[in-house]
Amino acid sequence: MLSRIAESLFWIGRLVERAEDVSRMLDVSVNLLLEESSASDVEACRTLLSVVGASGSLDDRAFDADLVLDRLAYDRDSPIWSSLEGARENARTVREVISSEMWLCLNTTYNALSGQRARAKRSSPSTYFNFVKERAALVSGLVDGTMSHDDGWRFLVLGRSIERADMTVRALSLYQVVGDPATSATALLRSCGGYESFLRTYRGSVEPGHATEFLLLDRWFPRSVYAAVATAEQRLLELIPSAGSRVGIADQGLLALGRTRTSLEFSHAADLEVGLAARLDEIQKACIDVTEAVSDRFFRGAAMVEWVYGGAS
Repeated sequence: MLSRIAESLFWIGRLVERAEDVSRMLDVSVNLLLEESSASDVEACRTLLSVVGASGSLDDRAFDADLVLDRLAYDRDSPIWSSLEGARENARTVREVISSEMWLCLNTTYNALSGQRARAKRSSPSTYFNFVKERAALVSGLVDGTMSHDDGWRFLVLGRSIERADMTVRALSLYQVVGDPATSATALLRSCGGYESFLRTYRGSVEPGHATEFLLLDRWFPRSVYAAVATAEQRLLELIPSAGSRVGIADQGLLALGRTRTSLEFSHAADLEVGLAARLDEIQKACIDVTEAVSDRFFRGAAMVEWVYGGAS
């Protein structure tokens, strides 16, 4: 497989997942901001923008729900809009290796964003977020149901899994510092699509500690950090069947994923009560390290040798 194609598929997985996860987070957070208006709105908006990486340089008076919607959802350079545009452009360049249904879905989704934005401004932001979530779910289903599960599919799922782990960590970071703990725990679970699964698992009231445990350590919930990291590790192992050696693991991406997975796999709920922020930072750093390692190994070609008088430079 050409490295160009592998890279495009990897980023299709990441960008579609990013658009969906930001939509989930915003759908819950904006409703909380609109329903519970208070003096802490400025800090809540600032934290939300910072967690998603779009805070920029704005004074306190500019921070409100409308600005959050514009910066993170409605503007063409917002994480949702730009991610869907990037996914569409990457899909356009690799139409020979994806299904026509997948391309049609991504193309139709991007072209419908303007209309969905206008509709959301007339009625409710939730209509926009629901549209993005439903279309992202459709893309995910088409990926698994219409693509051969070969190396191309593995790159796409690898990107999706890394992004999912990173976005779940971002959601955990956001709701650790915003709002009442009980309300924040419910909002956290809803923003990750895990509220109903959590209730069926714990069969009781929502407690912040249990919510954190569920989203970090649960092995069966596909959006937990552990499940996403384990899936990414499995896909990367399939792409590098000879990664093992007589001593340790040679590939840096597998090394970062393996360390993160084992750290989560052998943790207990009590371990999460101390140093949670530092642990979340470590997982995010591992996601960055894996992305760089995958890019170095598969996507970045060696520099061309330029011959000059007297030798090579």
